Amino acid sequence: MFGSMFIGLSGMRAYSEGLRQVSNNITNLNSSGFKASDIAFTDLFGSGARGAGLSGSGGGTSQGVALTDLRLDFNQGELRQSNRSLDLAIDGAGFLVLEKGGEFSYARTGSFEVDEDGFVVLSGTDYRLTVIGASGNPEAVSIAPYRTNPPSATTSIKFADNLSSTATEFSLADISVFDALGKSDNWKVSFSRAETDPAGEWKVSVKNGGGTEIATHTLKFTNGVIDSATAKVSVSNDGRTAELDFSENVTSFSSGSISTLRTAIRNGNGVGDIVNIAVNDTGVLEISYSNEQKKSLGAVTLADFRDPQALEQKSGGLFAYAGLGGRDFFASENGRVGRVLSSRSEASNVDLSAQFGDLILVQRGYQASSQIVSVSNEMIQQLFGLRGQG
Repeated sequence: MFGSMFIGLSGMRAYSEGLRQVSNNITNLNSSGFKASDIAFTDLFGSGARGAGLSGSGGGTSQGVALTDLRLDFNQGELRQSNRSLDLAIDGAGFLVLEKGGEFSYARTGSFEVDEDGFVVLSGTDYRLTVIGASGNPEAVSIAPYRTNPPSATTSIKFADNLSSTATEFSLADISVFDALGKSDNWKVSFSRAETDPAGEWKVSVKNGGGTEIATHTLKFTNGVIDSATAKVSVSNDGRTAELDFSENVTSFSSGSISTLRTAIRNGNGVGDIVNIAVNDTGVLEISYSNEQKKSLGAVTLADFRDPQALEQKSGGLFAYAGLGGRDFFASENGRVGRVLSSRSEASNVDLSAQFGDLILVQRGYQASSQIVSVSNEMIQQLFGLRGQG
């Protein structure tokens, strides 16, 4: 009877632990990146003394129940849109790799920010986001050296599309041209032809932002195709020298009075300040500047584990891994891991209906185990009551 009581107590203990885990799952229903733990129970066998079990036989009799080691459910949670570009999540397998004090932690999702030292860190913590370094290992990334994008002088302006052969004039205004210090001037390029001009010839006039003509040139077309000898012209003004290039994809065919000629490529830029930091479509962390330039900081590191159950879930959506092997680092483009997405967060993967089902099973299991203890106690009391009878 005492054995039966201990068996019942093992059930109460196991189902209490199960209730604690189900409670933890349910209360983390809205915790970003949380992974639910599956609960399961296992029977315990022992080789207790004869009579320890209900069968009265010795050895190999059941001695109760225990909660098995918890297994994390790594099924992906719902990916939700956010309005912060440094809210990151993974569509598919893998874990973000975070570094703190030379040690790595892992996360499925996170809301990141830039700290005072320029490192991209998990909000409210010192855990730094890593990118794949030159050696193939994770390295913490800092934007400190790239807070300003330096200016670059304009050296080439390339044009494309059609200059109507039946039109007599056309112009492109507000073409920004930068000097080496990032100061810009808006040039205007005008095209004109008279009825007396040879077929296919256009006069080109370039004016600076003050309206002063700074260059003239003649473009020649043969059957709508530009003459390569006239396709390029160098223009200099006020410390700026840029080549106007009409050599590729520029034609002069009949299209009424409508010309579609446009500026296709223009290099050079002014000084730029950071306007956004995000992960692009290829999983690369990228800075966007006010001068329309971009700076790549490297591919965000994703860790792949051969046995994810070796991970230990910690507070704040983080995971720890004590092993040395069974772990590889990849960029987002590798087929073994998923894609890193900006402006996304991964919701908890807790299935509320399944948790309520487990809650009922745990409650019934605890109730039944308590009845075993109660009945065992009553039988022991009856045994003690036999004293003095007869």
